[in-house]
Amino acid sequence: MNYNKKSIEDIEVSGKRVLCRCDFNVPTKDGKITSDKRIVAAMPTIEYLVGHGAKVILCSHMGKPKNGYEEKYSLKVVAERLSELLGKPVALAADVGGEDSKAKVAAMQPGDVVLLENTRFAKGETKNDPELSKALAELADVFVNDAFGSAHRAHASTAGVADYLPAVCGYLVQKEVSVMGKALADPERPFVAILGGAKVSDKLNVIQNLLEKVDTLIIGGGMAYTFLAAKGCGVGTSLLDGEKLDYCRQMMAKAEAKGVKLLLPVDTTVASAFPDPIDGEIAVQVVPSEAIPADKMGLDIGPKTMALYADAVKAAKTVVWNGPMGVFENPTLAKGTIAVAQALAESGAVTIVGGGDSAAACEQLGFADKITHISTGGGASLEFLEGRELPGIACLLNK
Repeated sequence: MNYNKKSIEDIEVSGKRVLCRCDFNVPTKDGKITSDKRIVAAMPTIEYLVGHGAKVILCSHMGKPKNGYEEKYSLKVVAERLSELLGKPVALAADVGGEDSKAKVAAMQPGDVVLLENTRFAKGETKNDPELSKALAELADVFVNDAFGSAHRAHASTAGVADYLPAVCGYLVQKEVSVMGKALADPERPFVAILGGAKVSDKLNVIQNLLEKVDTLIIGGGMAYTFLAAKGCGVGTSLLDGEKLDYCRQMMAKAEAKGVKLLLPVDTTVASAFPDPIDGEIAVQVVPSEAIPADKMGLDIGPKTMALYADAVKAAKTVVWNGPMGVFENPTLAKGTIAVAQALAESGAVTIVGGGDSAAACEQLGFADKITHISTGGGASLEFLEGRELPGIACLLNK
């Protein structure tokens, strides 16, 4: 996949109608936005387009509406917040590429901003219907994709519209593609990848792809127990992907053949049951990974493993991290994840954190500004690490 894509700075936008796909999928409660982080993140691209005299037509999905318009998924609240941030009115079109969109776009002056209603209110959006892609393309002269979090989905507003318009990326997508693309294509070494999370089956392709590229692969989280079991360790009542034991053995053999260090937990924090409630007090003990008692389950990495993983990060020049080391939602079982986040924050390496829980951990702990890049897309960043082509990126013009 070509990571060298044209951006908004590589084309003329002045006086042009620019359709910009953003990620305004913000959380709301009682009709109010509870976090406007994604709207704020889109501002540099929007401000560049406004400042360069484009007619800026924004679009995004929000939530998962089932059939057409649902008030709780309307982008009205987003239009209001955008107006406040931009200090100018942002009109909301009542449809997605229909009559109201056309009328509002026709009335635009350079520097004006119009937001289309939730793209998923349109039937053809998730089916990537060419009719909808055409209707959207007719509104504009140029397409800008700045929604990395949706780039792994081939929808009408993320990929389909690029069949009919010249397409470039905004600043958010440009940063994702250049930082993650460089790390995977030409990393500074040693290159260390840390994978966590529950199931091996969620990360099959990631493990396979990263073993071709990294110097050290670190495994934590629930999936570590399947690897430990594949080595012949008893894992008690820990999470086990029973069908993936052979796969784990193959991956360990592949790592050995390629001279890649594959690190597994040497000690484990165990308890007699999964914590319920998830955030309550829980009695734990630390045991060697090869001696997990039959009636206990592993729920986090132990202190020796935290030190081992931190040392590997300290020696690295590039680190990619995706997935927590334990049941991060419980403070007693968050220590392993916190230790990894801290090691990344203190490392002098290029550090990339791929969305989801790992990103939340860095943000909650206040380490976000010490990480080179925190991906805005959980699913998209995972597919990126798998080496898959993302439809919302592939459709953009190459430099």
